[in-house]
Amino acid sequence: MKLTSKGRYAVTAILDIALNANSGPVTLSDISERQNISLSYLEQLFAKLRRYGLVKSVRGPGGGYKLGRPTDKISIGMIIAAVNENISVTKCLGQGNCKDGQVCLTHHLWEELSNRIEDFLNEITLEELVSKQTPRMLSESHTDFENLLVVNN
Repeated sequence: MKLTSKGRYAVTAILDIALNANSGPVTLSDISERQNISLSYLEQLFAKLRRYGLVKSVRGPGGGYKLGRPTDKISIGMIIAAVNENISVTKCLGQGNCKDGQVCLTHHLWEELSNRIEDFLNEITLEELVSKQTPRMLSESHTDFENLLVVNN
């Protein structure tokens, strides 16, 4: 299994929105700059995320994107599925034609692993990721503040 940049970037971008939601809608250019993700790539991802109802666009001055659902109602599995990311670890991508059109000897093992990974990702909510990031972000901003005091004294 390889989670490609599509799934990773989608999760990162939505987490960025969740972490910056207090400032209002978040622009793709801000996400692009903060997360070092191509703006055109984000535009492609957000078209899919919007169709899935995970984000909503806000037009006009001060516009951007906001979450389409509460953070506790968005699972990481939903984000990955929205951008059509396949997380199957079977060679045949779950089709059962792994070896000359037949199921290979280890197909069921890899299929079960795929199911467990999917269950795992569906159990993790965006809210959980936000709660894990917030203390780190606060400690980083506190450290930056302390560094600012040292420089100014």
